[in-house]
Amino acid sequence: MATVRLEGVWKAFGTNMVIRGVDLAVEHGEFVVFVGPSGCGKSTLLRLIAGLEEVTRGTVRIGERDVTELPPYERGIAMVFQSYALYPHMTVYDNMAFGLRLAKADRAAVDARVREAARILRIEELLDRKPRQLSGGQRQRVAIGRAITRDPEVFLFDEPLSNLDAALRVQMRIEIARLHRQLGATMVYVTHDQVEAMTLADRIAVLDAGIVRQFAAPLHLYHHPADRFVATFIGSPRMNLLSCRVVGEGESGLRVEIAEGAVLATTTRVEGSAEIVEIGLRPEHLSCGGGGDAELAGEVVAVERLGGESFVHLVLPQGESVVAKAPGGIEARPGSGMRIGIPAGAAYLFDRDGRCLPRPAFE
Repeated sequence: MATVRLEGVWKAFGTNMVIRGVDLAVEHGEFVVFVGPSGCGKSTLLRLIAGLEEVTRGTVRIGERDVTELPPYERGIAMVFQSYALYPHMTVYDNMAFGLRLAKADRAAVDARVREAARILRIEELLDRKPRQLSGGQRQRVAIGRAITRDPEVFLFDEPLSNLDAALRVQMRIEIARLHRQLGATMVYVTHDQVEAMTLADRIAVLDAGIVRQFAAPLHLYHHPADRFVATFIGSPRMNLLSCRVVGEGESGLRVEIAEGAVLATTTRVEGSAEIVEIGLRPEHLSCGGGGDAELAGEVVAVERLGGESFVHLVLPQGESVVAKAPGGIEARPGSGMRIGIPAGAAYLFDRDGRCLPRPAFE
């Protein structure tokens, strides 16, 4: 397996610049996920690694080789697409063997590699079937098996689970994680689903408008987001953002007023002249019914009951919205009032430029 390095990579389609100076390194055997909203450039970045798009400026390296100008088949990569791209007239065995036969591999070697890939993916009993006889999850396994047989330096996945239903996506996430552990392969994976990203990745690159906002381990992104965009993109439901103003500084950190009469002594200190304008509060850190180091009062507008947990949506007197995570059986109904408790260590503070101030992790 190999490393992947992007050095000052830019990509334009005509006058539209979609990738803007990306510098990024995927280490040997690492599982890296590109995540972000639609149109952020994550699939384009993957296609630049694969050689399916030409780099406008910059360098792509796989291992020690500069592959910027090489065609896809010389890069030592295998790609799994959102669409399975299987040949409908061929059996599973023939689909998995097709690339090796094109490369004129020895018949015995082809057979051994196809059967080993089928064993790894637990699809040995499907080798004689045609794609139309398979479920969506089985077809995706075959597509991954076809990639495995090529024995690539790097696996590239472009939203491979998007066509599956919710239950199959969970199952296939587990299968892909198991496959990574078993192969020890270098993998780069694209998704718009931040839950997929958090559960699969060693590190995540969060993209926005062609820029890598932050590249870090999943829990580091969650506890220490670099800016407002990352803070609100990572975490489900998304972080609550409320306007605030600094009213002083205590022993532990800044004291901020969130709403009239609600002052929270945070654990965040500020250096320099950063102007704090927003406070971020994750739904799971808030307590319905009050308590904590400060309280907010609001009106319940909706309750999402998911069984073991509920999400309570409130509107504050100043018109801002808050979501709080609560036990599944909480007694709350739309139109009623509720107080929300905030622990001091839960607060994230953002300056006028959207940067998140450094803070201790809050578990």
